[in-house]
Amino acid sequence: MGAYFVRRSLLMLLTLFGISVLIFVMLRLVPGNVTDIIFDSAGFVNEKQKKNIERELGLDKPIVTQYVNWIGGLAKGDLGYAYVSEKPAIDEILPRIPVTLKLATLTLIFSVLFGVPLGVISAVRQNTTLDYVLRVVSLSGLSLPSFWLGLLILMAFVHWTGWIPIYKSTPDAFWKEIGLLSIPAAAVGFRSSALIMRLTRSSMLEVLRQDYIRTARAKGASDTVVNYEHGLRNAMLPVVTIVGVEAAFLIGGLIVTETVFNIPGVARFLVEAIRWRDYPIVQNLVMLIAVVVLIVNFVVDLTYVALDPRIKYES
Repeated sequence: MGAYFVRRSLLMLLTLFGISVLIFVMLRLVPGNVTDIIFDSAGFVNEKQKKNIERELGLDKPIVTQYVNWIGGLAKGDLGYAYVSEKPAIDEILPRIPVTLKLATLTLIFSVLFGVPLGVISAVRQNTTLDYVLRVVSLSGLSLPSFWLGLLILMAFVHWTGWIPIYKSTPDAFWKEIGLLSIPAAAVGFRSSALIMRLTRSSMLEVLRQDYIRTARAKGASDTVVNYEHGLRNAMLPVVTIVGVEAAFLIGGLIVTETVFNIPGVARFLVEAIRWRDYPIVQNLVMLIAVVVLIVNFVVDLTYVALDPRIKYES
């Protein structure tokens, strides 16, 4: 197992190196930089001032030197300074991470709590009225865009309560913030729970046809034991995979939801930074998302071992 950890760690480092090179080069292939955008918004161009700003930001240096300086600083925990706000990048990024983590966690909890049980029920009650209703609900969740559902929720709240459930300032209490985030979490989680429900249903149907399920029933095991202890555990591998994919997606894929509900999260900040060509913010946020994705995938792989003893990572 130790050798597996070493190999996996080296692979993660190699992946991060590749991502760092890719995002660094792609940002500089996009026409224009922060100085171009500043002068375009001002309506005039002063070439002397423009070159001075580029020199202060280090944009006049060769691209290899810029990359080495960034990676060297990143290795020492120095994320540089944001071009737009002129504040340390770490101070701009850190306050937004907890907000996105809370929203992503609530969304994932909502998705699993609804998706897995309903998927099991749909499989156990196959071809019944309840099964058809749940399948229609799941298809609706996959078909309806999250931002459209979020807008409907906002309109409903305004109409029935006169209150707009969006971020105006950080709530002064933890539970108030959780309550405020639960609304966009439900809007995003509806799609994720529909996906998990359909995958759980199809996986359960395959497992329930296996010989060991019939053997368990023949031995007199109750439906609850058969469905949840024998069936669900063996059907969870593909479900865990999709939960991991959704968890990784939620860290950087909540751009529209954070915009609709005015949430000061990572994804929304990333889009703003790309628009302004704020290289330090974009590069560090992308690396942060990449690290989260790699860690989630690693945890999912370890979960396979816990769910299925037949899976072993040999040295």
